[in-house]
Amino acid sequence: MFVVAGESLIDLVAGPKRTDGVLQMGAHQGGSPYNCAIALARLGQETGFLCPISSDSFGDLLLAPLEKAGVVPLIKQRSDCNTTLAVVTQNARGLPAYAFYRQGTAERDISREKLLAALPLSIDLFQIGGFLPIEPDDAAIWLDVVKSVAARGTVLSIDPNVRPSLIADFQGYTERLDAFLDLAHIVKVSDEDLVALDAHKSIEEHARALLARPHVELVVVTLGAQGACAFTADARANAPIYRPEMLGDTVGAGDAMMAGILAALAERNALAIGRIGALDATSLEAILRFGSVVAGLNCAHVGCNPPTRAEVEAVLQTN
Repeated sequence: MFVVAGESLIDLVAGPKRTDGVLQMGAHQGGSPYNCAIALARLGQETGFLCPISSDSFGDLLLAPLEKAGVVPLIKQRSDCNTTLAVVTQNARGLPAYAFYRQGTAERDISREKLLAALPLSIDLFQIGGFLPIEPDDAAIWLDVVKSVAARGTVLSIDPNVRPSLIADFQGYTERLDAFLDLAHIVKVSDEDLVALDAHKSIEEHARALLARPHVELVVVTLGAQGACAFTADARANAPIYRPEMLGDTVGAGDAMMAGILAALAERNALAIGRIGALDATSLEAILRFGSVVAGLNCAHVGCNPPTRAEVEAVLQTN
């Protein structure tokens, strides 16, 4: 089973203003790990989601797509805390910009005992990211859980989704993030993440620094409209974005890309420690291409709505 750990939330996505000046909002299920879990399941991977879900009406809204996609909610007991909310607008590049409301919410209703007890006996991949390193107390709990999974010899992947607007102490955050990165085998970041972490380094410098960490074998960097690139110690590849016929928005595109990369690695029997870093440039390009199609098909919708495996195959066979 693939296990994805991290937040679920409701995206309140801003639409066009009405003529009377009222800003219309649409409620969409979201959260980077939540999106990734659904995307993995739709691509045919057995997937569990490790996050408390609220007993409120937004929690009901979150559970429905998980169950429809076949994702297993690993924490069975619903939380009495409210669901986290994110208000989503667009920045100058047309990319999502977020404001979060997560004080005392369900996705933070965690303990070491609750999380460890919910883990399945067999884990083929443990995907982490999103909000895990942001708050010191939360990070300490999650780090213990990740270390426990790492001790099993499980492949660990991380997509940090750096959110400066959520982080009060950025230096403390980067130190906590470092602890997670030092356990990971696969790292996926956006160019915006890298700028937030250190604007003075080039993408190549960031990639080299990540690959120099104790366990990292693969680094993937998404570049917005410029596509994506991937690095191992010995190989590099690039792939363009896939543009759907009709564009909805880019919400969840990076999460879909992450799922596509993990699924492509698994299907090539490369999702194993040692095999990941041995991929050549041709294999890396094919993996990026698969992930780009998954992300592009997601962008045909408003809000995160990742494709099925059949939809991805239909594109790959005709392009």
